[in-house]
Amino acid sequence: MTDTSTVLVTGATGNVGRPLVAQLLTAGHRVRALTRDPDRADLPAGAEVVRGDLADAATLPAAFAGVDAVHLITFAGYEPITNGEEIVKLARDAGVRRATVLKGDVTRSPLEEAVEAGGLEWTYLGPVEFMSNTLEWADSVRDEGVVREAFPEAKSAMVHEADIAAVAAVALTGDGHAGREYWITGPQALTPPEKVRVIGEVLGREVRYVELSRDEIVAQWRGQGFGDDDIGFFLTMRTNPPEAGYTVLPTVEEVTGRPARTFARWVRENVAAFGG
Repeated sequence: MTDTSTVLVTGATGNVGRPLVAQLLTAGHRVRALTRDPDRADLPAGAEVVRGDLADAATLPAAFAGVDAVHLITFAGYEPITNGEEIVKLARDAGVRRATVLKGDVTRSPLEEAVEAGGLEWTYLGPVEFMSNTLEWADSVRDEGVVREAFPEAKSAMVHEADIAAVAAVALTGDGHAGREYWITGPQALTPPEKVRVIGEVLGREVRYVELSRDEIVAQWRGQGFGDDDIGFFLTMRTNPPEAGYTVLPTVEEVTGRPARTFARWVRENVAAFGG
């Protein structure tokens, strides 16, 4: 594709969509950003922000008009996208050729199945844990200098959201990525105490790790409103995680030509949230 290609980014205000919009604009592409609330999108100047809901195909025809490639998400909120066939038909009828799909699970989602069956040049993006999940510690770090967490041996190859976006940008605008499934990690697999140490080093002050018991962390999750299914998933991810969750892969550098961003860099970019 040339630098005049138009890319539709769905989930444009999300953790991956927002940096993807910015990176595509910087590279000289036209960007159409889909959001349910354009008035609150606060996206970079130069993006064409349009109203629409991926879960409601009736809101999408105008968004797809004149688009060469589309970045798709598989969830709307916490609910899986189930109207994949309608989305793919709209995209194909509009002349869209390429699609990246941000996976939400290791298994194929209904949207992925529809994309694969619909004749688009697809690339699947399978990130492990987002570094932004660490923001759940921000209040206690800022207010008390403490992180309370269980399972101190659990490792995660957390990935910077901008690196997921960078892989998506390359796949959407360059050749050689059709039919590929990219599993995306950061450059290190870190345990909770190691993450806390990095936060403290970046902030330049002591941040303590306080280990919670299994019962204490479950009670904390319940207090945050999570149900049994969510809690069961959280426990599995921490006590018997899939190997992919803690295995560092070179995907970011292989696809983009640049090393994956470190957790320390992510903390520096978000230092205000932690009281720095």
